[in-house]
Amino acid sequence: MTTTLSHARFSSADYERIATAIRWIDAHIEQQPETGQIAAAAGLSVAHFSRLFRRWAGISPGRYLKHRTLLQASHALDGGASVLEAALSSGLSGPSRLHDLFVSMEAMTPGEYKADAAGLDLAYDFAQSPFGDILVVRSDRGIVELQFVDSTGQQGALDALRARWPAARFTSNARAADDVVAALAGDRSTLQLCPRGTNFQLKVWRALLAIPEGATARYADVAASVGQPNAARAVGNAVGANPIAWLIPCHRVLRANGALGGYRWGPERKAVVLAWEQCQAVANSDRGPCNPAATPR
Repeated sequence: MTTTLSHARFSSADYERIATAIRWIDAHIEQQPETGQIAAAAGLSVAHFSRLFRRWAGISPGRYLKHRTLLQASHALDGGASVLEAALSSGLSGPSRLHDLFVSMEAMTPGEYKADAAGLDLAYDFAQSPFGDILVVRSDRGIVELQFVDSTGQQGALDALRARWPAARFTSNARAADDVVAALAGDRSTLQLCPRGTNFQLKVWRALLAIPEGATARYADVAASVGQPNAARAVGNAVGANPIAWLIPCHRVLRANGALGGYRWGPERKAVVLAWEQCQAVANSDRGPCNPAATPR
């Protein structure tokens, strides 16, 4: 069973086309390409590409290009406080914030962690997202994993899941991904996360939840925010071990030089997820606070 978004359907082909377009835009910002050029790079007609991009991003390809141009310029000029420091000092408020509106985290108990979740019942479901197919796994206390499905397919993803949780009991549940799908569609209902990690990893993952949607931070910023400014490498390892993609936004952490850096689910997907979030921030600023029914410009 694979759940799909109720208001718009996304396929793996959609994701591949958008990923191609995003990659091409980022490589040609200095040339300020026309929409027709971007559509050609994605192998689509201008009309089809424009509709697909608006459905995927909530804004037009032209507005995205303008936003990326301004963002690149601001990064080049940035010499002050980090984005994370600014966000923390401002109380993390604003209409473009996503995770502080609907994500809370209650980790597994030490006993559950050490016992490899012996006797724990886990429900799973596959769903489609703007970033490719996902596997959502949850206990009765919340979401324990959100993984992108790679080239191994659904069966490969399930085999890897069972290997990570050898003592758990698994059940296929067609409703297990419903709240994640709703969140992707713009529903800000509360999501409860229940990841498995060490105390240090949990501390880092909570810090990731403080990075605003549409923004990024450096590994050093995250290390400083958890009180260990010299532990950027350890923070990087904790970021890489994040078991709940997107909802715990490890994709928002960049290298010291601003480069994307690594990503558990591939650097191209990281770029696409960041692009989608930046588009949501722009769209939300146009629409006003939490007004998903407004028509994107």
